[in-house]
This record gives sequence, C-alpha cells and structure tokens, in this order.
Amino acid sequence: MTEDARMWEYRRFSLEERDRRWNAVRALMERDGVDVIIAPPNSGHSTDWQADTRYLTHCGGGADTDVAAVFPLVGEPAVIAKDADVRWGPLVQNWMSDRRDAYRHFGRGIAEKLNDLGADGKRIGITGLSSPRAPEGSILMGTYKAIVEAVPNSEIVDATDLLQEVRCVKSQEEIDVLQASVDLIERAVEAELVAGAKPGIRDYEVWAAAMSAMLAGGGELSMHFNWVAEPFPKRTLTRPTMKVLEDGDVIDNELEASIIGYRAQQKRPVAIRTCDPIYFDLVEFHGELYERLLDFIKPGVTLAEAVEKTRQLGEQLCPRGGPLAGGGADLHCHGRGLGDDVPLATNKETIARYGDWTFPENGVFIIKPGVRAGSMSKYRFSWGDTCRTTPKGTVRMGKSPHSMLIAR
Repeated sequence: MTEDARMWEYRRFSLEERDRRWNAVRALMERDGVDVIIAPPNSGHSTDWQADTRYLTHCGGGADTDVAAVFPLVGEPAVIAKDADVRWGPLVQNWMSDRRDAYRHFGRGIAEKLNDLGADGKRIGITGLSSPRAPEGSILMGTYKAIVEAVPNSEIVDATDLLQEVRCVKSQEEIDVLQASVDLIERAVEAELVAGAKPGIRDYEVWAAAMSAMLAGGGELSMHFNWVAEPFPKRTLTRPTMKVLEDGDVIDNELEASIIGYRAQQKRPVAIRTCDPIYFDLVEFHGELYERLLDFIKPGVTLAEAVEKTRQLGEQLCPRGGPLAGGGADLHCHGRGLGDDVPLATNKETIARYGDWTFPENGVFIIKPGVRAGSMSKYRFSWGDTCRTTPKGTVRMGKSPHSMLIAR
C-alpha cells in the first residue's frame, strides 16, 4: 500500500527514511565545510552514476531517466528533471516539493537553484567527479561548465566520498528492500534459469526467461547482468550469445534485481546436465573458504585484511594432492545498494585505493571470491551472495545452498 491512496502505486521509502538520510548527509557536510552538494544527471552504468541523486531525492527509476539534485546544508533541496512536475510530482513521490523542469538543460536548472540559494562564494561539492567505477568522473562537461559559470567565486570540491560514507551504512528500510531483491534473484535463478537451461535451447532464451521472472516479480530497469555459457568459463561477457547450449556447458553469471533502484547481486553458476567432475571439488573448496571468510569479515575489518585472509584461506584449504593442488583463492567484493557502493575490490588498482577502508555494521556487499586449480589453469569457480555485516560476522541474505546448480 502507498502512504497516500491517491498516489501512483510505486514502492516507496518513508518520510522518516528521508529525514534520516538528509540529517546524516548534512552532518557530514557540516563536518567537511560543504555548503551545497550537487548530484548531476547521468543514467549510465545501469544508473550507478546517478545513485546519489536518487538517494537524496527518491526521484528516479527507468532505464533512461536523467535526474539531478541540488542539496543545500540549509534550505530546501531541489530536483531537476525533464517533465519534473509530472514524473516526480506529488502523485509519484512525497519527498521533494522543489521540482524544476530542466528541458534537458540540466546545468541551467542547477545554476538557477544555486542562484536562488545565493551559493556563489560558498563551498560546493559535486558528486561524480570521481567514483569507484568512474575514476575519471561521470559528470558531463556541459553541466560542469554551467555550474562553474554560475558560481565563479565558489570553491568546487569532490563530494563523492561524502555520499559514499553515508550510503554504505544501510537502514532497516534499505536492508528490507535489498532482501526483496535477493529473493527475486533466487526466484529467477531457480524457477526459470535452471528449469529452462537445456541442451538445444539458445543461450539468450534462458537469459530472457531469468530476466522476465525478475521483472514480472516487481523488478525495474536498469540492472546489471553479466553472462557467459561455455564448458570452462573464465570471464563473463556483457550479454548472452546465440549459442545453442550443449551438455557440459556452464552458465556463469552475475545477476541483479532492482527494487526502487536497490540492486542485490548473486553469482550462481549453472551446469547443463553435467560438468567436468573437477568443478565439484572446486565447489567444496569454495564452500569451506566462503564460510570461514564470512566469519572473518566483521565491522572494523579493512578491505586489505579481507583480501589477504582470502589468499591465506586459499592456501590453507586447497587440497595438497590431486587436480586442485597448488591452487588458491582471490576476493572480489563490492557494495550493494543504489548501484555500486564502496568498496570496490575487483583488481589491484581498486584494492589499493580502498585497502584501508573498513567494513561497517549493517553494510551490504556482494562477496564473491574465486578459487582455482593449481596446474590446470582452465579450472576456476566463483560463487557469491549479497551479505550483511553484523557484529558477530557477515551473514548471507540469500537462502539457497552453496552449490553448482545442475539443469537437468
């Protein structure tokens, strides 16, 4: 049920959640001496690059929806969008009363709000000058130029980390929505992907069934999906192929379902009828490592410590003899929420950048370590679930058993 029966029937966060977020952001703005935050529009990377805007305004949703926000330390925030009063008016959301139509000129709309605030000469933070997935920034040059011209006497600073600091600790409302996303992914994987993956079926048909299940269950666009089907997958592709599936193929995947823009993720490989027996050894190796790794990751543990622990567990738990001998493990991990939250542990560069970052209580992350055989480099297995950090350790939010799924 909606909070107001006259509103369009979208799932929403409460006004209490809005106030919690705004108070938390403003506390950090005061700490860092930031007078105004600008969250620019950019619906790229499955809307990851517009997450700050949606976090602050509750406006967004849809694959091509561009929305910007101006959020002052003192005063009424504004949302800037095309058809703002229709798409983000009181029948759609109840967070924002200052709605400004950009007519696609977002920089101009932002500048007008800055002028109304008397922001020239103030310290202004812009999110997206850098980000985990966009180290070169995600703000458009024309938008940035319009902002600078509107406040020529202001100091411009990067506010990306400030928003990330707030966003990485989840409220119970956020955790509940992420749990709904996990449940939707599991429904898609088990009811559609496993049931539909058979020899003779084209790869993209199985993918489409899984996507359909998530959208039919209440998911929205956009969401991230990576996918590949081959006997010994090493790296997922950006989309399925027209390949006809055969016995022994393994569908390796990263699947997300979006609920109010919040996207949990699971990595659940599926074998078509059978697979090389070595995979079952890798699954057992991975399962023991995964359980011990979640016990280790607690609030206060740094990303670098989690990476090193994964490496150590890989050495300790990998069988000394047989085909896995000499193998090991590495950690892939990143935040879950409105797209990617910190940290990002996917390569040496990002691990170095976020190595000193510490896991918070009630953070939510996709944790998906990979294990590998020693001398037989083609054998790798990666599996992952969305997890929440608690004082007693990290707990999985999914309910499905740790396994290689077999589609019969």
